[in-house]
Amino acid sequence: MALRNIRTDNDPILRKISKEVGEVSPRMVTLVEDMFETMYHAQGVGLAAPQIGILRRLIVLDDYEGNKYSMFNPEIISGEGCQTGPEGCLSVPGRQGTVERKNSIRVKYMDINGNSCELEAEGFLARIIQHEIDHLNGILYTDIATELFTLEELEEMENKKERQKEVVS
Repeated sequence: MALRNIRTDNDPILRKISKEVGEVSPRMVTLVEDMFETMYHAQGVGLAAPQIGILRRLIVLDDYEGNKYSMFNPEIISGEGCQTGPEGCLSVPGRQGTVERKNSIRVKYMDINGNSCELEAEGFLARIIQHEIDHLNGILYTDIATELFTLEELEEMENKKERQKEVVS
């Protein structure tokens, strides 16, 4: 396994559409292992192949609540409801935004053994999957965010909320 370099938002590869994966070869299995290692090292919950410079339809994710997946050629086949919440991205360091996503989705994909699978996801897991699939289509969360903040602005807002709580108590 190897750590890969994560591309940042000024890299043009992040704006390209990824190509489908035909079969899960040994090279693809190694890529999945490298992607998980890279994601964990960067303390992320998801990583798409374009983020490490590979234009293939592959994502890995771990919500740290027991849901860990590698998905080849993931495709959302249905979605419903709405959730609005904060998102960050390993390719957009130092920023966070407010993004609206479907609350529950059904996604089909090929697993690491080449099997066709379907998964129903909701809440945070659904958010991660939608975010990573966007990467495969050349979309960054900053393109669809309703608000964008630097980490300093977020920290300042949190400190202000804490001060207001102290005044009320």
